[in-house]
Amino acid sequence: MSDIVVETHAVTKTLGSGAARVEALKDVSMTLRAGELTLLMGPSGSGKTTLLLILGCMLTPTAGEVRLCGTPTAGANTEDLARIRREHVGFVFQSYHLFPTLTAAENVQLALDVRGDRDRTARERACAALGQVGLAHKIRSYPRELSGGEQQRVAIARAIVANPSLILADEPTAALDGRNGQGIMKLLAENAHQRGRAVMVVTHDPRVMPFADRIIEIEDGRLTHEQPGGAKRVRLPKATAFGA
Repeated sequence: MSDIVVETHAVTKTLGSGAARVEALKDVSMTLRAGELTLLMGPSGSGKTTLLLILGCMLTPTAGEVRLCGTPTAGANTEDLARIRREHVGFVFQSYHLFPTLTAAENVQLALDVRGDRDRTARERACAALGQVGLAHKIRSYPRELSGGEQQRVAIARAIVANPSLILADEPTAALDGRNGQGIMKLLAENAHQRGRAVMVVTHDPRVMPFADRIIEIEDGRLTHEQPGGAKRVRLPKATAFGA
């Protein structure tokens, strides 16, 4: 059985206070394992993004326990959480978050810079990560010179360049057409199945369901249902090409 990368026990998250107090998450217990791509699906306001941010150590739970790569996050201060995040987590977001004045390679290398990896191999590692996502020929291109699908692949290269154990993706296909969305999901599936990472994709798009090993549904802050995804039945081939 795959190794557990993340586990939560009875996680609750309360936002706001007084009349504005909302329980965004309620008694959430789950695991994410290396080698699996998990979809977290639910309507807007169901708690998907809140859970993703807690798993990625960007938010702390109000109650409950989180362990990331065996390290408990309870009691960790902001600096400790940042260190855990840098060492173990790669993020992919819907809106890419690329710096317009940096080339593709520089945007990827920035993820190494914030970790303190500024040696002579950093540039090589950034270019290698772009090669993994099919963009070796775009290392000197600026975001304005890239299509939406290419920009999202740069964002994925930035997420994987430091070899994280966990990749968290928040609606990574929402701004893309069907062809590019399929290419992005194939790439995330490859990172799970062939590179042994735990990957969780937050989405409300049913078109991505065939790429999942597991599908977890959330509603009103509670996990309501879990089922096998299409990838459990038919393993997807390695991604080799993407739309422009």
